[in-house]
Amino acid sequence: MDVVVIETTQLGDRSYLVHDGSVALVIDPQRDTDRVDAAAREAGVRITHVAETHIHNDYLTGGLELARTHGASYLVNAADPVKFERQPIRDGETVRVGALTVKAVATPGHTHTHLSFIVDDGGQQAVFSGGSLLYGSVGRTDLVGAGDTLGLTHDQYSSVRRLAGEAEPGAALFPTHGFGSFCSSGPASGAGSSTIGEQLASNHALTDPDEDHFVRELIANLTAYPSYYAHMGVTNTAGPGPADLAVPESLDADELARRLEAGEWVVDLRRRVAFASSHLRGSASFEYGTNFSTYLGWILPWGEQLTLVGSRDDVERAIRDLSRIGIDAPDAALGTDPHSLAPRAALASYPRVGWDGVLAGRDPQDTVVDVRRADEYAASRVAGAVNVPVHELLQRLADLPAGKLWVHCTTGYRAGIAASLLQRAGRDVVHIDAKFDDAGAAGIPVDRIPVDSTPAPAAPDA
Repeated sequence: MDVVVIETTQLGDRSYLVHDGSVALVIDPQRDTDRVDAAAREAGVRITHVAETHIHNDYLTGGLELARTHGASYLVNAADPVKFERQPIRDGETVRVGALTVKAVATPGHTHTHLSFIVDDGGQQAVFSGGSLLYGSVGRTDLVGAGDTLGLTHDQYSSVRRLAGEAEPGAALFPTHGFGSFCSSGPASGAGSSTIGEQLASNHALTDPDEDHFVRELIANLTAYPSYYAHMGVTNTAGPGPADLAVPESLDADELARRLEAGEWVVDLRRRVAFASSHLRGSASFEYGTNFSTYLGWILPWGEQLTLVGSRDDVERAIRDLSRIGIDAPDAALGTDPHSLAPRAALASYPRVGWDGVLAGRDPQDTVVDVRRADEYAASRVAGAVNVPVHELLQRLADLPAGKLWVHCTTGYRAGIAASLLQRAGRDVVHIDAKFDDAGAAGIPVDRIPVDSTPAPAAPDA
């Protein structure tokens, strides 16, 4: 048995191509299936089966399209109310994939109908746990609904113990979530690989003998998750179509200017340093990088037309990333010089400073705005700062006081997004492009609140 890992670092997930040298099973593929096709060609194997551990909340699956194009069996839990043809599979059932035996194990917790798969080649085992058992923790249990969270957390405790009991201690563990995904819950270990035996010795879900204590701690440390998750399960149940990854023809200058004047969403993909220096007035800064699609999908209104502005390479990568969360067919203006792209549109800029710039330039009546999550703010914060998480900013603009706003986050990435949105809304802003952990040493008063509980996972930030 060979396992090929297909990373999607932008969403903190992994997909897997599992094969015997001839035929292959694909587990939890992302929507851009060309990466899976390439992995299969490189391995010289034929895809005969595709399996889903669950109806995903954080991305659109490529499983249906992959199964159709390869004529493969599509293994989906018989209890999932999907609207497409699949090969239903149930707890305890096995499927042969060449020399491999694939056993489904019911592991409710992340969802009610979650399955894990134990793959055996007669000499070794591998466990594909989806959003069940992760490296150091488990998948979060609050995505189905508030009324289900308590029961699903108890289910998660039982499920991972059952899974660990059915697999061999030496079995390699391959979760889908847990690599920066908001589908994981703290404290994930950050490990790149592990075994069932290692998790038995270190994972709090397996070492905590008190189920009620585990449940309380897990629920207490669940944090905010992207709003676009609300759309993923519905689309995955219906069956997503193929991803369209083509780069559209670049908009002409007059059309781009018209969209800016009309208040449409024009998204600048350049680095936040370049954006702060000069950009098209009315555009929003979403610097292309690892967390681009997560924050864009979380912050901007769902379903509105987007225009991406940036280099061809950045636009091409952004289209791929957005397709994974169901944002299809954005328009584009290709280029990195704002004035050349729309000569008749107004340009804008705003100051960008470090903590020393805050000390030197901030007036006492100015407001420091912390755009980190509420749990991050609760743990430590700049003294006197106002907290409006960046994912709530567009809905809470009226909550911010009048006057100049000095905006910060953990590293400067989220603050760059927030500064652009605030300027777009007509506010006077300064982007604090600095690490929050350096604020105290720079002389900024910081309040730190002791937290006597399991730490929440850090927010993905660039």
